Amino acid sequence: MGTKHHDMSSAIDMTQEQFGGPVRKSYPVYNHHLPPCNYACPAGEDIQGWLSLAQNGKFKKAWEHILDNNPMPAVHGRACYHPCENSCNRKELDGFVTIHAIERFLGDMANEQGWKISVKENRNSKRILIVGAGPGGLSAAYHLRRMGHEVEIREAFPEPGGMMRYGIPAYRLPKDVLKLDIQRIEQMGVKITCNYRIKNLLKEEQEGCFDAVFLGIGATKSSLLNIPTDKEAQVISAIEFLSNVSAGKNLQIGKNVLVYGAGNTAMDAARTAFRVGAHSVTVIFFWDRPHMEAHEFEIIDAEAEGICFKCMRTIDSIGKDKVILRKMVIGQTKRSEPTEELEEVPMDTLIMALGQQPDNYFLKNIEGIEFNPKGTLVIDNQMMTGISGVFVGGDAIDGPRSITNAVGSGKKAAYFINSWLLGEIYKVGSKNAITYYKDLHLPLLEDTPQTIQKELPVEKRIGFTETLISFSQKEALYEAQRCLSCGNCYECDNCLAACPEDALIKIGLGKGYELDLERCTGCAVCFESCPCQAIDMIAENV
Repeated sequence: MGTKHHDMSSAIDMTQEQFGGPVRKSYPVYNHHLPPCNYACPAGEDIQGWLSLAQNGKFKKAWEHILDNNPMPAVHGRACYHPCENSCNRKELDGFVTIHAIERFLGDMANEQGWKISVKENRNSKRILIVGAGPGGLSAAYHLRRMGHEVEIREAFPEPGGMMRYGIPAYRLPKDVLKLDIQRIEQMGVKITCNYRIKNLLKEEQEGCFDAVFLGIGATKSSLLNIPTDKEAQVISAIEFLSNVSAGKNLQIGKNVLVYGAGNTAMDAARTAFRVGAHSVTVIFFWDRPHMEAHEFEIIDAEAEGICFKCMRTIDSIGKDKVILRKMVIGQTKRSEPTEELEEVPMDTLIMALGQQPDNYFLKNIEGIEFNPKGTLVIDNQMMTGISGVFVGGDAIDGPRSITNAVGSGKKAAYFINSWLLGEIYKVGSKNAITYYKDLHLPLLEDTPQTIQKELPVEKRIGFTETLISFSQKEALYEAQRCLSCGNCYECDNCLAACPEDALIKIGLGKGYELDLERCTGCAVCFESCPCQAIDMIAENV
């Protein structure tokens, strides 16, 4: 690969003025731009920042840097769908940086070595009630506790974790890993009470003397379709099925299992069905393969494990031991449309994976709380409901649904809650300009191929053994060093060496450079030589 340059006209006006000599039109300024990986992270992690620490072997500091935004690195290194990697500029060269595997390595190292989180003292701390110990509730609790507040969580399930515990299979997220990340939050002083189903929210708030409430109730209520069904047919929702398996219940699902749906939960349910005894698992979807909602790697893993797919099918009726499918075609509207052609498929158990809604039964009769048509809660621009001091986040509000989105939502809500308690309005700051691949001025680089995370062979995927294998320290260090530091100076000294006027002075390691404007001619050579676009040319005020 050759050197990539910015197409830029000269920064100097070479016309002569009255006293002769060129006139400087612009001068360099060192700025912090936004790496695309950071911008894509739903939890708001400073990915480039913690990678820069990890690539220098400062693993604990890198882990602590992650914790500024996300309290569960070991969990997210496994269960996040890592949109950061799809945005990584390095993918234009030799493959994106395998960010999630480095985060997993750091999270596991923290758990193995028992690293702790510090909590600052706050004399003006308030009491906050959080409903739900899922990713959104745990994140809000964590950030509020770090601010010094007293936080209590009420959780309806027997154990904390929400869908991380009861919805994500152990082959993707082992329960002991989740438990360790949650225990660290509890060790900070967050009190979690499980098997506690709130019936009267306002009474709970008043009797507990809470100053604010955060609702992190998630979306655990399954969406169902009105399909003619034999009363003896074994039909179960994907969430109920995964929860029962996670709880250790002995399910009798038979040999032939059908899964209706095509999202990530459908893939989890299908792969889990094999692990609890099914011989044949088929996923049914009403549209074609490109329209499946599941992430591509989830579909590939499901196919590798022997799961079949019947696309362009919908369920017409459900019998005791069979379903009748109606074949679909792409119609003139370019959408899936039903035909008159039917197909009979044997079935012992049908798992319905058609999405979820918030289980907001205990909020229905509270004056001031409003709902959107799909059951999500209505909030204002501070994430507050119509009741003063009651906030909502995660899957209970409109927006993308994933554990990382929920964690980011919980963090954001914590800042809104803290500001409200202080009698202030929290203002979300504007983001810096994003540095894309086209903005970089990369020199010739050695080929540094991406480290692919190893997987268990399909024949060894027995039970719920984790399928992905953690990075070694050597692999994590190598992969972190592939980061291009997009948009942020890493003191490579290219600008210092390139400046023809010696107008740049290196202040000291970690402090960057200082510009001597008396010497600078605005030639922009430093700008052109900066590989990561950490320099902007600013117009001179003449």
